[in-house]
Amino acid sequence: MGQRSKMLCRNPSLAWLMLVGFLALLDSRCQAQRDCQVSNFIVQENFDKYRYAGTWYAIAKKDPEGLFLQDNVVATFFVDENDKMTATARGRVELFRSWNICADMIGTFTETEDPAKFKMKYWGVASYLQKGNDDHWVMATDYDTYALHYSCRNITEDGTCDDSYSFLFSRTLDGLAPEAQKIVRQKQVELCLDKQYRRIVHDGFCE
Repeated sequence: MGQRSKMLCRNPSLAWLMLVGFLALLDSRCQAQRDCQVSNFIVQENFDKYRYAGTWYAIAKKDPEGLFLQDNVVATFFVDENDKMTATARGRVELFRSWNICADMIGTFTETEDPAKFKMKYWGVASYLQKGNDDHWVMATDYDTYALHYSCRNITEDGTCDDSYSFLFSRTLDGLAPEAQKIVRQKQVELCLDKQYRRIVHDGFCE
């Protein structure tokens, strides 16, 4: 047995510290391989808002800070005669940890140079809901079955996001096909949000 091995056997704390250091180094290298800077995220190419319009069911969500629609979320996007996009959303909200109600939200969109990147001004019909002016980026969609949305509310000094939210939408409540699931999972990894989504329940509460 070498001298280093004997030292580790005699001092398990040292072995533990070395293991922790190794894992930290491994994690930092993995993070380095992933570019989590928001400005480098790739959105849907050649986005078509007319095909995006219509009803979407939110089936998974990465939550932000604040009070937003929690489940039974259904969003509908519209494009008017002036080519302006708007949206309405409805879902369940829990107030005071015991009071469940259905709430409605409204959004208006301002276009940017990239057709898949919008600024969305939103507010709740009821005053207790969040309001703001966030990014609304369409990261991936086939228009007919799925769409992955992303919004960063605060970019840190290093260009990463420390307050983001994201919706996974489906045209139906039947779930996504395996190929669509694969695309979505890869996009979630690219957004540095893998394993941060929760499933959204649809139990008819707001019907």
